[in-house]
This record gives sequence, C-alpha cells and structure tokens, in this order.
Amino acid sequence: MSEIRKHYFLSEYCIIAEERAKRPSDFAVADENSEKHGSKNCFFCGGAEENTPLATAVYKNGKIYSDTPEKRVRDWDFRCFPNLYPALSPVPESPEQEENELQAESGYGFHEVIVETPLHGRRLEDFSNSEISELMQVYRDRTCNYATRENIRYVSLFKNSGEKAGASINHSHSQLLALPFCPSPLVRELKVIRKIEKCPYCAIYDLEKASPRLISKNSEWIAFTPYSSMGPFEVWFLPQKHVSFLGDCSDKLLFALGDILKATLKSYGRILGKPSFNYMFYQLSESPEYHLNLRLLPRITAHAGFELGTGTYINTVSPERAASYLR
Repeated sequence: MSEIRKHYFLSEYCIIAEERAKRPSDFAVADENSEKHGSKNCFFCGGAEENTPLATAVYKNGKIYSDTPEKRVRDWDFRCFPNLYPALSPVPESPEQEENELQAESGYGFHEVIVETPLHGRRLEDFSNSEISELMQVYRDRTCNYATRENIRYVSLFKNSGEKAGASINHSHSQLLALPFCPSPLVRELKVIRKIEKCPYCAIYDLEKASPRLISKNSEWIAFTPYSSMGPFEVWFLPQKHVSFLGDCSDKLLFALGDILKATLKSYGRILGKPSFNYMFYQLSESPEYHLNLRLLPRITAHAGFELGTGTYINTVSPERAASYLR
C-alpha cells in the first residue's frame, strides 16, 4: 500500500511507494569521489594555491590569515576564496532593461568556496572529532562574515559531493552564496511559522526524538529521516536549542553537530557505499522565529517528470525503514 504523506507544517506532499522498493544494497554505488581526475591537476590541493583566487580566509593552527598578491598561505587546514566562476558578484554589471514589465536587477552577491582539507580524496567521515568541529566553526565564521554585509538577505551554505550532486571538482569542499533576497522556500516557511503559536521545528524535535524515524541523538542534536522524505535515506538534523542561524551556535553546539553529521555519513558508507550527496543549511539571521536545521540527501534516485511537474516526490523507501537501516 502506498501512502500520501503531508509535510509537518507546509501544504506539501510526498508519496511513499514501498511496493517499488529496493534493498539497501541495490542503492549502493562505488566511490564516485575517488582519484578519477587525479590530484596532480587539482587546484584545491595543498601546494596549488596559486591556481585559485586569493584566499580571503585561511585557517591554520587555530588562527585566521588571508592571502596577499605577494604571498599565499601554505600548510593550511581550511581555505576560503571567491569562486573563480561566480554566480553572483560584489561588483556586478547592471542588466539591460527590456521595454516591458519583466524585471531584472544586477547580480549582486558573494560566491565563496570553502576547501575542507588540503589532502585530495579525504572525506568528512575520515575527519577527526576536532577537525569536523573546526569545519563547523568555519561555517559559522563565514556565515557571519556575509550575513552582515549591506543588502544581503540570505546566506546559502551547502555541500555538493560527487558528480550526481553537482560537484564539478573532485576535492572535498563546500560553497556559500550570499544573496540579496530571501529564497521562496524560506519565505513560505516563515509565512506559516509566523501564524503558529509554537515553533514547528521545536514540535518536530519533540515528535522525532523518540520516533521510529530517529537515527541517532547526542546532547544537542537529533538525526532523523523526515516523515515526508523527498527521497530514500534523506536525513534532517535538528538542534534541541532554538537557534536561528549558525551565528547563534556555541562551540559546544557546533562540536555536537560535527559529531552527529560525521556519524551519519559513516552510516551512508556502510549502507549505500559512497554515494553522491548534498547537504544544505536552512537558516535566517534576522528572523529569530526560524529554527536552524541541516538537511542531507544522497543522490541515489533521479527526480523525473512527475516530481518536476508537481513538486511531489515519490519515495520508494519509507523513512521508518531507512532509519532502521541507518541505525
């Protein structure tokens, strides 16, 4: 029997169709992030710093540096620099206006790459506890750096890992886009949240902290497969504490996030091999009613015409079954 499930608090739906289900091993893939392109030509590796734009923030031994035209910082832990092919620019050109009612404005914003390790082929699940915690702190630092910029309304922080997830470079990295507008999914959520007396994400935390969809929990976070998952093995991470964006997070909260994220990626490896995946932070720096969350989706199925045409996703592995495998 299939089920039509409604999102926790939005008018969005998914279809759970387990009669079309596969075994977890049927989803498993080979390591798509192996030395396919080799490390010799990788611009993100340690020692290849001259091949990227000047780094605006270089994390090394607990301190933050920046490149200069005369000197690039070497032997770093994390390195942040403007995307060589940015989607947005802090100094954009004004678009040509058409003589009609269509609207366009300059592509103002910031697009940054966060290289997570100087070592080619290293994955987040291989990081030590201190390394993954430090990466979460880098995320916080870079989010705060752009959230306060003039005319920036939203900071999108995400990771694409593997070709199916949209990664064009085979070296572990994340990206940040600082936007002059708030994306429509967040606008829709805020519109509903502001009509509800209690934070719906706090309610989700209370619901899922002991549900059959719970994967794991620590002192600060839970990891669970959402009730209306958009795909097999989707995982959400929610902090128990109501915080709105990464800038509100203490070092303790970030350490716990790194710990539970790394554990979940290891579970992916055990069940799914080493699939492509995306994770995305959902956060709002100027809306305290919002509740920070992180969403992780392995790219093991394709969204086809039905999903694209309706915005409704067919999931062949129920969240409850996926959670039992990941546990």
